[in-house]
Amino acid sequence: MTIKNGAVHRVRMREPRKEDGGQIWELVRETGVLDLNSPYAYLMLCKFFSSTCVVAEERNQIVGFVSAFRPPTSDDTIFVWQIGVSESHRGSGLGMALLKELISRDACAGIRYLEATVSPSNLPSQSLFRSLSREFATDCEVVECFPAHLFPGRNHQAEMTFRVGPFKK
Repeated sequence: MTIKNGAVHRVRMREPRKEDGGQIWELVRETGVLDLNSPYAYLMLCKFFSSTCVVAEERNQIVGFVSAFRPPTSDDTIFVWQIGVSESHRGSGLGMALLKELISRDACAGIRYLEATVSPSNLPSQSLFRSLSREFATDCEVVECFPAHLFPGRNHQAEMTFRVGPFKK
């Protein structure tokens, strides 16, 4: 449950199903700030990475989504690929609730760090990951991951890695 402007929102967190892929694609498209991947990518996430992804659903509508995976080279880390919240639920704490749900999952047992890449202009995501570090009384390190020149074309910013942890479990 989240509260925004005095209104109570009954949001249910769950693993995504492959049938959710289209709605997740729409949610990411509507955010206007996330890189929009192909619909196929979201279907793949829902089918093959469901244990490390979370959807927030209200009245059969997906209002939030986090996609994540455990990098094969870092068994103590969960990498958040994307997190998106519908405009109707922004500012309600849903982003934080999605991350907390993710790291509480059995699939995240043994996780000590959460990483994500964030562009310099995505201030809401930067704030979210810094807030997560404060919530868990741990560090948030920021280093460059992908410089802008690695992206094709000239209109993609650098991506900075936000590393939150270690979590004390």
